[in-house]
Amino acid sequence: MDGLAGGGLRHLVFCPGSRSTPVLLAAHRHGGLRLWQHVDERSAAFFALGMAKVLAEPVAVLATSGTAAANFLPAVVEARYSRAPLILLTADRPRELRDVGAAQTIDQVNLYGSHVKWAVDLPLPEASPRLLRHALATGCRAAALAREGPPGPVHLNLPLREPLIPRELLEAGGRVERGLQGAGRAGDGEGTGPGAVQVRTGQPVLDEETVAALAQELRQVERGVVVVGPQEDGALFKPLLRLAGALGWPILADPLSQLRRPRPEGFESVPLITTYDAFLRVPEVAKRLAPGGILRLGAAPVSKALNLYLERHLGAPQWVVDQAPGWRDPAQVASHVLWAEPRRLVEALAQALEDGSPADPGWAELWRRLEATTAAVLAQSGEGEGEGTLFEGRVFPELLPLMPDDGLLVVGNSMPVRDLDTFHRGGTGVRVLGNRGASGIDGLVSTALGAAAAWPGPVALVVGDLSFYHDLNGLLAAKLHGLRLTVVLIHNDGGGIFSFLPQAELGPLFEPYWGTPTGLDFAPAVAMYGGRWVAARDWAGFRQAVAQGLAGDGLTVVEVRSDRAQNAALHRALWDRVARAVRPVVAEEP
Repeated sequence: MDGLAGGGLRHLVFCPGSRSTPVLLAAHRHGGLRLWQHVDERSAAFFALGMAKVLAEPVAVLATSGTAAANFLPAVVEARYSRAPLILLTADRPRELRDVGAAQTIDQVNLYGSHVKWAVDLPLPEASPRLLRHALATGCRAAALAREGPPGPVHLNLPLREPLIPRELLEAGGRVERGLQGAGRAGDGEGTGPGAVQVRTGQPVLDEETVAALAQELRQVERGVVVVGPQEDGALFKPLLRLAGALGWPILADPLSQLRRPRPEGFESVPLITTYDAFLRVPEVAKRLAPGGILRLGAAPVSKALNLYLERHLGAPQWVVDQAPGWRDPAQVASHVLWAEPRRLVEALAQALEDGSPADPGWAELWRRLEATTAAVLAQSGEGEGEGTLFEGRVFPELLPLMPDDGLLVVGNSMPVRDLDTFHRGGTGVRVLGNRGASGIDGLVSTALGAAAAWPGPVALVVGDLSFYHDLNGLLAAKLHGLRLTVVLIHNDGGGIFSFLPQAELGPLFEPYWGTPTGLDFAPAVAMYGGRWVAARDWAGFRQAVAQGLAGDGLTVVEVRSDRAQNAALHRALWDRVARAVRPVVAEEP
């Protein structure tokens, strides 16, 4: 625990278990860690993941041996692919009980395979100075590896032999004084070695000569675009505006890029494009917008239309900025991969290019006109809503103005994140978080509650009914820890995204195999966890319920009922209106 804490660990999420008792007692005795109790290991791991994403620092999760440890895997996968610093602590049986049929004993060595950056099966604990130094160094190393370049999960497997509780603790009736960091551990006495290892790291940067050459390459591109996918660095915004402004390139900002917010004074003319998902669906528009070069940062964008746009224009050089050894290029169309810290590279490029002038001012103007035209159409979303149902695409335009700038929005996968991409215009300082590493529907409630535990302002989660059901037991964290979360539950009774896919054309097979209606009423479950339930029947009621939830304490769930077939039809009608509006814009261009 001293090693982990010395490496920056402040939070430990745990589930009860017998074999993990010594680890939990050590964490309690340490005194410098905040302990978060959970009951279900899968939920606990996603809770820790949400905290790690918000804090951008290692968060540990502890489980006992057996299938308890296996339940961490979904969150481990998400942490790996979304680059979150998660530390997995799994208690284990001693070696003599492995592979001999002992109860609650599975093979936990390398349990998570390639999904962790580093895995260690520690030796059984003993009081020797050498082993104490090893434990201390391993903890420091685990915390450092979890948070550095790029971040990700690490696994410490901890074999423990009975007795699991010190005799003096039993005699004291469980009374343990907290705040005894380092007592009796490595670094506490002559010959035992130093304390926690201080790990110092630097950000990878390109040398001046390489930056100058890259700046010259970008300057030679007349019609380029900057594409920013999901990423967490809000401080990237201003230097990126400087760079795009110097080049005369538009910025295509993913909803999880932290860039869909008000531009600072002096940068209002830089095209910040948020409606590309709608107008790039139009073949004539995507063809007319053929770029001469593409600078890419962050993970792969949410938008399928944008990803196809990147894939189709193979003739244009594409510079992908990533941290070594990352390689975020799913379509394998990159011509250059730049291993460098993104913000520092963008700052250097902006400085190198600031004395120039945009090569083709008309290029940026075309993107601005398409943005304005498309935004005007999308603003009319919701026309044609049926009796008793609401258009899912209108959720975010209604929700985001209610959130203060210190708010956090957690968005679910499948349709919610896609609707956020289409309908979120920006103009707010709200931070946006999502699990787009593996893009699963599991663990979203727990991720949001973990985020709420670490975020100082109000937090909202927008999620579909299947995702909500999948992680319903995650709501217990709100009750246990008095957390504040407003959930917007889009209830279309099934898998709404499949109504947009070819499976929807399979007639009688569609509903039982992909639509999967459940007919669930979530109100009693929310009440069981001490939450407040509101069914919004119109947008006025929605606004009132959400505003009360954001301003209040505890858990509030606001249900928005939707019809899957009608929702798909409304989306398609809206895309058709966008196509009719933007075709004349590109037709007017020479």
